[in-house]
Amino acid sequence: MDREPNLIRRGRKYDQVLDGARFVFLRDGFERASVDDIAREAGVSKATLYSYFPDKRLLFMEVAAIECKRQADEAEALIDQAAPVAQVLRAAAEKIVAFMQSEFGRRVFRIAVAESETFPALARDFYQCGPLLIRQRIAYLLRCAAERGEVAIDDFDLAADQFTQLCKADIHDRLIFGLADCCTPRDVTRTIEAAVQMFMARYATR
Repeated sequence: MDREPNLIRRGRKYDQVLDGARFVFLRDGFERASVDDIAREAGVSKATLYSYFPDKRLLFMEVAAIECKRQADEAEALIDQAAPVAQVLRAAAEKIVAFMQSEFGRRVFRIAVAESETFPALARDFYQCGPLLIRQRIAYLLRCAAERGEVAIDDFDLAADQFTQLCKADIHDRLIFGLADCCTPRDVTRTIEAAVQMFMARYATR
């Protein structure tokens, strides 16, 4: 993904600007979020904000990319890649669902979808720092399992996408539509266990 890093300046107030932007974007969405409000929330001048981020899209994508990468890195650090593949997948599924359930995960997804027609580049960039990043991390775990002979997979990217979608069953839609009955720990366990079982039924070596 090209987030035009050469246009982003990092300095003493970089984190301060990101914290303010994160709060305003999640509260107001992308289009309604004003640079004035972001600068005010961050405790910096508009000139300072623009010196770090020349436009609002870059700022939004930096917020999204940093949070997505942080969540992915934390999940990867907690997963024992050498464990049996079903155990690895179960741990990965727990992290995927936890991110879906998080306030950030829900709201930034809604923002990216809502702005996809008006700002297709923003939606594309979010896909690359979110869903695509998850695919790459899961595909890597599956390649490790294949090298150990635990799974037989021809297309690792497709298999990774399939597993991610299985993890969303009966959870993602209810979260996105804000249904009040979503989602209990029992719901989460039910979906994760079924995802792992179905995936293993398809790809586990006999």
